[in-house]
Amino acid sequence: MLALNADVDPYRCRTLGLAGSVALMAGGLTAGALPVREALLPSSGRAALGLVLAYFGLVLLIAAWWWLGRAVRRPRPPAPRELLTTLAVWAAPLLIGPPLFSRDVYSYLAQGAMVDARIDVYAHGPAHLGGPLATEVAPVWQHTPAPYGPVFLAVAAKVAALARVDVPSGVLGMRLVALLGVGLMIAFLPALARRCGVEPSAALWLGALNPLVLLHLVAGAHNDALMLGLLGAGLVAALGGWPARAAVLITLAALVKAPAALGLLAVTALWSARFTGRGRTVGAAALTCAVALATTAVVTAAAGTGYGWLGALSTPVSPDNWSLTSGLGRLSGALLDAAGSGLADLAVPAWRRLGLLATAVAVALLWLRRAGPGAVRPLIAGAGAGAGAGAGASGKALGPVYALALSLLAVFVLGPAFRPWYALWGLFLIAAAAPDGRVRRWAAAGSGILALGLLPSGSPPDGTQLTLAVTGGALALLALWWMLRMPEPGTLPARTGALS
Repeated sequence: MLALNADVDPYRCRTLGLAGSVALMAGGLTAGALPVREALLPSSGRAALGLVLAYFGLVLLIAAWWWLGRAVRRPRPPAPRELLTTLAVWAAPLLIGPPLFSRDVYSYLAQGAMVDARIDVYAHGPAHLGGPLATEVAPVWQHTPAPYGPVFLAVAAKVAALARVDVPSGVLGMRLVALLGVGLMIAFLPALARRCGVEPSAALWLGALNPLVLLHLVAGAHNDALMLGLLGAGLVAALGGWPARAAVLITLAALVKAPAALGLLAVTALWSARFTGRGRTVGAAALTCAVALATTAVVTAAAGTGYGWLGALSTPVSPDNWSLTSGLGRLSGALLDAAGSGLADLAVPAWRRLGLLATAVAVALLWLRRAGPGAVRPLIAGAGAGAGAGAGASGKALGPVYALALSLLAVFVLGPAFRPWYALWGLFLIAAAAPDGRVRRWAAAGSGILALGLLPSGSPPDGTQLTLAVTGGALALLALWWMLRMPEPGTLPARTGALS
């Protein structure tokens, strides 16, 4: 029996998660983010059944992950290799299914085709490309420029050639790129966790087996996977005493998606600990910036895309976006409009600016609190020490990594654009650097909640679709309740009542 106790069987969790992953993939065949020519009307019976099945599988997958976390918290947790096997088993069905929870992969292909056709993706949206690929892009992004850096666009341009054969081939190509990013995340997460004094199994459970990774990086093929993989590689290099190499890798991550640029703060903090004197932080910052600027110049020249992405960073801030600040802005606008004020239209932009200011303040406070010079000096002093010594020092030495994790989480919460997979920016590093306690528990709970936040098609839900999704989730809960009541094989059910 898969019971809610500390003695959870990881193999049973793996089987339950596989059942959920298969159901999710099967439901996505009719309710996922399908190519336009294959998409069904949401009101059709097959689409409705697919949505119920997808949410049934989604709840099973989340439950399996959550119960596996109980096994990870035991005195003798599953080995990292065992967890990675579970991840491969859960991910396998999603690799062969359609895109889920977003149509962004089609935007990637269209933007790659634009780069290949020498169309300025920072000045035009996919509609300027025309043709089958542009048709697949969600309407809200048809006329918006790309916010991605030259590293990702160069990769997307190569993959877009596959889409000329057929769209599914292009989707598979972009999914393989995302898998490369997930592979980098998996490769560097245990090393990062050891440096932070965190159990590698616990880090892999929260940072790699996380449902958001499976849903949005594997099934959704988001380029955040490549960004996080390069960011993790850069942080491991910085902690290993190669700050220049770290600055190059983290700059490459930022040239996929801009938020990774905050990682350069960690490089600066770690690099400064290698120097003495009052100007060590300024000197380290200058060196980090020099390496980052040189890397940006070389990569941009090689890609030939220019620097237009700096002006296109506001692209994800769509008019229909429901971030925290946008929601407060809409509420304020409605109140102002009801009061007859002419300032209602200014409410959303004002709240978004306040959100950006609050993000900057939060990041500054985090770095002042978490990443002072004294926090990293023990790491440098302990270089070359044994594994035990390194782990003992890491509680103080990894202030910059934890500060970076919380900073990226602040960008997610307070920023003007909200997408569930953006939470992975901070969660990936929280998995590696946060001490056992409230932050990790909230990160795990938030992951499970965010995993339920989108329909498999990536489209806004209507009342009927919400009802179908809730129905699928309720059926999964009933199935789990039934499983919990089943006796273990070879055991007798417990007797009820008193003995006469």
